[in-house]
Amino acid sequence: AAGFAASRDLDILESPAWYTAYTPYQPEISQGRLEALINFQTMVCDLTGMAIANASLLDEATAAAEAMTLCLRSDKTGSKVFFVADSVLPQTLDVVRTRAEPLGIEVTTGPAQTAAAAAYFGVLLQYPAADGEVEDYRALVQAVHARGGLVAVAADLLALALLVPPGEWGADVVLGSAQRFGVPLGYGGPHAAYFATRD
Repeated sequence: AAGFAASRDLDILESPAWYTAYTPYQPEISQGRLEALINFQTMVCDLTGMAIANASLLDEATAAAEAMTLCLRSDKTGSKVFFVADSVLPQTLDVVRTRAEPLGIEVTTGPAQTAAAAAYFGVLLQYPAADGEVEDYRALVQAVHARGGLVAVAADLLALALLVPPGEWGADVVLGSAQRFGVPLGYGGPHAAYFATRD
């Protein structure tokens, strides 16, 4: 009986009749969309340790570029230099550099721990790193904050189910890909990115 009930529930969830019978402006489907979005945002806040999450961007690299411009708009250092740790995924670095060029932002790369050596308006870290290494960035974040900079972290959302959330060690922005949860390709882009900040 339990197997039959589970099978019946799955049929209900997978049946197109439950979500295609409505046009987008009808309250039945709009309510379902809003509920799905708030569930996504709540999950992102819970996993990242941040206060606010959006309802997704195109991909992790685009989200990183948005984090860079958010840090620039919130800058108190007067710097036009953005630091990207060399452990950040190469496609993310490419998009950040592309977005930085027309804005007159200089992008500097190097080992993550060297980010504390100069005044940058923002720093981008990868957590875990592109090679899978997990570092404790608490001291680095404090040092960047002491110089007036902000810290963005590109984090593996699924890994955050086990790792200490970046929000708990002082990150200002946390971003990444939702593809790690098996989100399929589609909807005009590769997969959804998440983006969360302090309040």
